[in-house]
Amino acid sequence: MELNKSNKLKSNIFILMFILITALIMASGCVDKSTSNGNSVVSAPKEASGVSSADEVVESAEVTFKDGVSREVTIPRNAERFVCSGAGCLRYLIYLGAEDSIVGVDSIEKKENEIEGRPYVLANPQLKEYPLIGEFRGKDDPEKIIAIDPQIILKTETTGQPAATNAANADSLQSKTGIPVVMLPYGSLKNEQQKAEMYNSLRIMGEAVGKQERAEEVIAYIEATMQDLENRTIDIPESERKTVYVGGVSSAGAHGIVSTEPAYPPFLWVNAKNVATGMGADHADIAKEALVKWDPEYLFIDVGTIQLGNEGAIGELKNDPALKGLSAIENGKVYGVIPYNFYSTNYESVLANAYFVGKVLYPDRFEDINPEAKAHEIYTFFVGKPVFSDLNKQYNNIGFKQIPL
Repeated sequence: MELNKSNKLKSNIFILMFILITALIMASGCVDKSTSNGNSVVSAPKEASGVSSADEVVESAEVTFKDGVSREVTIPRNAERFVCSGAGCLRYLIYLGAEDSIVGVDSIEKKENEIEGRPYVLANPQLKEYPLIGEFRGKDDPEKIIAIDPQIILKTETTGQPAATNAANADSLQSKTGIPVVMLPYGSLKNEQQKAEMYNSLRIMGEAVGKQERAEEVIAYIEATMQDLENRTIDIPESERKTVYVGGVSSAGAHGIVSTEPAYPPFLWVNAKNVATGMGADHADIAKEALVKWDPEYLFIDVGTIQLGNEGAIGELKNDPALKGLSAIENGKVYGVIPYNFYSTNYESVLANAYFVGKVLYPDRFEDINPEAKAHEIYTFFVGKPVFSDLNKQYNNIGFKQIPL
């Protein structure tokens, strides 16, 4: 009797186990299945991971956008290692406050210059110690770049080349290194079209290096500064606007008195009459006879001219008989401004010069401005340090001064 009960109990246990196993098998069939090439693949419920697929995980680590020459470039979303190629590229990166992410530089950054005219270098002397990526003006060495292992190569256009050529150069470098290349026009502040290029490049670089907010701050600062200069002088009657000329303008090196900029921004922003207007948009060499004929009320000299020897344009004003009759010389209205063309344009120096020019021409409109203090403020905003004094010292401290002749 006891034996029958025991056998019955065992039978019931086996039945119960069978039912449980069957239930588990049926439950497993309720899990989502998808097929790929005829094979069943179990996929986790979307709610469990918060990501729809493995592909979306990969995409979240990258971003694709158009660079400054309309190339589609895919870059790491949170990149931290960059190199800059071409004139002015590193300057923009430092404007954006990303100097700690630089891992290599071109040859000009490692060169010891007797006179260093780039504020961003004065503020970042450590750049000379960084690994070399190639020669300056965008002559890159792909093997050196690969060895440094940056995540993104930022590259400014070569001046004078068509956009298609610059784009092809970027594609070639990207192909040789396997590293994404972001190509950018440098732009300028001389007209609205070039200004739009400059701002667009700052925004694209800001997106590439994770400094979008800083890019907008830089653009807003430039706009506010230009507007302040304009507001101070816009209502000066045409008949009371001063006639001016800037000579000795640096352009790929130092130059003499005939070297000028017909669209010199500091003159434009304070509504002065540039006597060389109409000679083109960029750098121009005029005839000395034209300068004598124009006879401007004020002469401004780019103090980078002293690198020529014999004081450059200053020496010409002192010693050339053809120039001695200029009204500005006779009236003591010759002043030094800081050179800003050095491996492309140093915009902080352009803005600082504008306040000095405004103070000289219209002192009542700039009564609240100390040009040197304003320069320190501007340099600090752009490159992180008040380097005006260090910069001016290299030019014998004749910037922002009346030049005795």
